[in-house]
Amino acid sequence: MNSMLSRVRAAAESMATSPQPAHARTAIIDIGSNSVRLVIYDGPRRIPFTLFNEKVMAGLGASLARTGAIEPEAMDRGLRAVSRFAHLCRAMKVSEIRCVATAAVRDATNGPEFIARAKAMGLTVELLTGAQEAIGAAMGVLSGIPDADGIVGDLGGGSLELARIRGGVVEQTISLPLGVLRLPQIRAKGPRMLERIVVKMLEKAGWTPEPDLPFYLVGGSWRALARFDMQLTSFPLPVVHQYEMTAARAEQLTRIVSHVDRTRLKQIPAMTGSRVPTLPDAAALLSVVVRQLKASRLVVSAYGLREGLLYEALPEDIRADDPLLVAAEAEGEAQARFRGHGDRIDKWIAPLFADDDAAARRIRRAACLLADVGWRANPDFRAERGVEIALHSNWVGITAPERGMLAQALYSHFGGGMSCPPGVEMLAPPEALHRAALWGLAIRLAQRLSGGVEGPLAVSQLSRTEGQIELQLRDGDADLYGETVERRLRNLAQAMGVKYRLLR
Repeated sequence: MNSMLSRVRAAAESMATSPQPAHARTAIIDIGSNSVRLVIYDGPRRIPFTLFNEKVMAGLGASLARTGAIEPEAMDRGLRAVSRFAHLCRAMKVSEIRCVATAAVRDATNGPEFIARAKAMGLTVELLTGAQEAIGAAMGVLSGIPDADGIVGDLGGGSLELARIRGGVVEQTISLPLGVLRLPQIRAKGPRMLERIVVKMLEKAGWTPEPDLPFYLVGGSWRALARFDMQLTSFPLPVVHQYEMTAARAEQLTRIVSHVDRTRLKQIPAMTGSRVPTLPDAAALLSVVVRQLKASRLVVSAYGLREGLLYEALPEDIRADDPLLVAAEAEGEAQARFRGHGDRIDKWIAPLFADDDAAARRIRRAACLLADVGWRANPDFRAERGVEIALHSNWVGITAPERGMLAQALYSHFGGGMSCPPGVEMLAPPEALHRAALWGLAIRLAQRLSGGVEGPLAVSQLSRTEGQIELQLRDGDADLYGETVERRLRNLAQAMGVKYRLLR
């Protein structure tokens, strides 16, 4: 047993996860108005995976609207969390800890006391301004949705940050004292008071609305609201990142959530009990903001401030890396029998799909990078394993229809043929899924011909002429063409409606 564990550890330590060298393990302690959270990251610098994630609902900002200060019990609870988190970072050999505080500590009269007591524990707390908080949230959206173009709204416990993003750049930011912990007191003053205050604050901040832009939702309360909508609409994919709603849906959710029993809300998957009480206020604010900004649609981002802080610190060349492809490469390399094979597969099958556009080529490449993730699974369930990885892994930079195509490609590659895995037909159009299934059969052929290593693909060539697929092998490599290879070539040709031929 010990020798087996040693081999596993050695393999993990030598695993290549990115074109860039692995970054040292990092951590962010996020001291918010509602919660204090620790996230420890490891893996590729462009899109690190979460090694550890824990939050404590300290409620530092719960009394700000009433007293202007952090209550003693909340301060003690927050500092205990910070102390535990610092200890865990040391135990996990984190080389870089960034401890940041936002609206509650920034606005509280006794915020400096919190910072001083944390410093006595050995932690330097970085107090973010409202502008820095807005930039961080916007950068988080850009990290997970690189082509995002619109308005980012980050709703926290103590404040609401807005940021205009375009072309990968944050152009304008404002921070408003409209966190979910402040909203009940505002709404208690009358049904129209919240809208009047939002209008006044936007005007005072000099924010000029640009109509018909997407509004990107960041923050736990708005994500929880999106999960509620996913359940209401029976959305087939339980992934909130890049979930979309119409702008009009915000007002509808305001009415619906106010009449739903809290017990039902607590039963929603991934809905924490602490978020349920904030939903009516979060929905009301969303409805007002969307109306005032004249947003075209709503897009949810699972990435926010913490991911933005990491992304902002990266060199420009690493920021430019595709987050989906970096993550797919890391996952593929971690689970593959042999290293560095996915890109070769993609180049090998590419001549069959010369008419794929850039978006399709990107998903096809991701499928190729994941071509060997199912080999450890029971052979009878490898196709299902491929679907699970495609649909439920923590990918970003990918829409629901694209997840459907990725799932179809891996399903077909791992033995599902041209049939569609259950539920996936609800995510993408039939023609897109048919195309992805053909990718899967081509990947399946490549893996059988090569045995999962790069060499045989380097000495062979796949091409397509009018009405025919041709597999070319050199005379010295002709013995690679076995019965199973021929069967998979025939299956691919039949699915594409063409003939096939071996060239030597």
